[in-house]
Amino acid sequence: MRYAIYATPSADHALTRAATRWLGRDAFTGEDHPLPALNGFSGGTIEAYLADPARYGFHGTLKAPFTLADGQSETALIESLDAFAAAARPVTVPELVVRRLGRFFALVPNERVEALDALAGRIVAEFEPFRAPLSDADIARRRTAGLTLDEETNLIRWGYPYVFDAFRYHMSLTGRVPKDDAEAMETELKRHFADFDGRPYVLDRLAIFIEPERGAPFQVHHVALLRGDAG
Repeated sequence: MRYAIYATPSADHALTRAATRWLGRDAFTGEDHPLPALNGFSGGTIEAYLADPARYGFHGTLKAPFTLADGQSETALIESLDAFAAAARPVTVPELVVRRLGRFFALVPNERVEALDALAGRIVAEFEPFRAPLSDADIARRRTAGLTLDEETNLIRWGYPYVFDAFRYHMSLTGRVPKDDAEAMETELKRHFADFDGRPYVLDRLAIFIEPERGAPFQVHHVALLRGDAG
């Protein structure tokens, strides 16, 4: 089993519902839903483009999937997350936008948000004792992306290339989309997420997602509200 610490809207948040309709899967319930009918895309094509984010569930990565280290337990992880969240403040993203990142699309802050970057960095570092070292196979898989020297260093030290200075908060909406389909995909995404594109977004909770076995869909296992300064 692997665990991950992700940011996610609540199960009943309008953005979660929109993402569930888009991806065809609800990570809170594990239920599958019909994929959207998109102009210019056949059923098989859209399934391929959405398969990866659907498996992981709608989220923003803060601590990438990891196996528990020897001597650690799920109970301790949950207790630590609850304590962390109780002291951490919610983060407001002034403008969340649909954007293409390389070959995939995601919802991202229009500009970097210092408080969000700081929150992610703290989570990476403070929950590192829970992470078992990566296997050789996991390291090799990550390296296929073509890492910079700093990303390679992050991979070995923290188990994920895109942390600290390399971190860019994003909530994936597609897997890799070929250049020929990119314009049509962006049009459909902006239509589907029109109520959220260019609007503020408040990150107010963290979640532990679990992957019961390698390759299985990730599920929301535990949610902790950010309550720093509350009351």
